[in-house]
Amino acid sequence: MTTCTSCGNDYEKTFTVVTPEGEQGPFDSFECAIHAVAPRCKRCGVTILGHGVEVDAQTFCCSHCARQTADVPITDRVVIG
Repeated sequence: MTTCTSCGNDYEKTFTVVTPEGEQGPFDSFECAIHAVAPRCKRCGVTILGHGVEVDAQTFCCSHCARQTADVPITDRVVIG
């Protein structure tokens, strides 16, 4: 059995997550993996589970946080017509 990096649970069905930076670790659930490796919003600290918004190598959870921090004219949606 393998021990989960996040919670320490000794579990026979762990899986390994490898980040783009090469960090890796075994986890017993997606919840534990997300807690350990998901990015956090630069402004509010929310865990980003979706795409997020990137501005100048900073990651934000939404356009509001990006605008508040990076002062950029960005929006979450486009209105056509």
